[in-house]
Parts: sequence; C-alpha cells; structure tokens
Amino acid sequence: MTTNLLAIKGSRDGLRLVLDAAAPWDSVVQGLEAQLERGAMFFHGARVTVELGERDIGDDELGQILSVLRRHRIEAAGLASRSRASRDTARSAGVTLRPTPRASTVDRDDRSDALLVRRTIRSGQVVRHHGNLTIVGDINAGSEVVASGSIIVWGRVRGVIHAGALGDPGCFIGALSLNPPRLGIGDVLSVARGDRARNHPEVAQVIDGAIVFGPWETTRLR
Repeated sequence: MTTNLLAIKGSRDGLRLVLDAAAPWDSVVQGLEAQLERGAMFFHGARVTVELGERDIGDDELGQILSVLRRHRIEAAGLASRSRASRDTARSAGVTLRPTPRASTVDRDDRSDALLVRRTIRSGQVVRHHGNLTIVGDINAGSEVVASGSIIVWGRVRGVIHAGALGDPGCFIGALSLNPPRLGIGDVLSVARGDRARNHPEVAQVIDGAIVFGPWETTRLR
C-alpha cells in the first residue's frame, strides 16, 4: 500500500517505511501514525527500517519517529538516509544505519511483489511479507504468517494466518488443509473452526463481511 506520504516496501533486511523527503515533517509523522493504525494487524511485532532519502533530521525528529514505532510495538531495525546530518543523528542515538536503494521513492507500490517460501514454518516463527505469499510447507501450531496480499500454502495450516493484513478484504487464503486457531482476511477475523477433520484443500475469502470457506477445486474467487 502506498500513500502520498510514505510507502511500504519489502527488502532483504525486512520491511522498509519510505517517508516522503519533501513533505512537511508534521504531515509525515501524522501520515506514519495513521498508516500504522490502519495496518496494526500487519505491523504488530514487526522490525522495520525507516528510509528518509535526502531529508535532514535531528534528535527531536528521530525521537518522534522512534516514539511512534514504539507505541505500535514496532522495532526500529535501522535508518537509511542519503543525508549526512541524518546519518550522524542516527549514529549518535545508536540506531543502525542501512543502505539506501537508488530507486527509493514514495510513488512506487511494491504490493505486487510475490514471495515464495519453501520450508515449514515452525512454532515460534513469524513470516511477514508485503505482497502475495506462497509457502511450500506446513504452518505449524504456534507460528504466524502475515501478508498484505493473498496467501497460498502448499501444506497444512495449524498456526495463525492473516491475508490482506493492511485492510484489504479482497485477498484470499488457500491451503491443502486449513485448521488455524485464528484466521484473518483484511479486518475480518475467524477463530478456530472446531472441526479438526477438515484435511482437504480449501480457500477462505470474505463474502458479505464474513469469512467463508469453500473447496479449493470449486471455489470462485470474488
């Protein structure tokens, strides 16, 4: 998802929040707060790198950003900036510096980026991706998988799973077996189904404001 003030991107070192380098600072902070509120289910417990481009910030501005992240229980994994003043501010505060990609811009939407994970997600592990996600393997009990797009699992789902976690109810979840303790699509949540015998391929999607499960081979996506 992209707004006029920031973009969310995926990278090798995790999620990146790319802040508009030209907009008034107060507007950027307000936009960040609003985006994190809207995407609370997606960002909760995440580690993010904040990307500033050419913008100069001092201790007060950095403190504002870190405070907003802490309020939403998000860990600052680092700061990326082409500004020497901003890099010096980060060093003084003990914030890790990250490289800034040349193509960084807030008008690009990386939502279309898809990720393929070829492993079982074990208890205690969290997979979080901005875009569509395919997992070849099981999602074990005690694990969590969250994506801003749709999720396909070529395996069994027994852990928490959430698609469209930035608020998109048009996403779907498909798996060879869907028995999660909690499943979410957009802002709609479904608790454990109480039917552990469902071991056939299914698709979950939102229809008329509720999560509906259907056979994989016959379900028509809305």
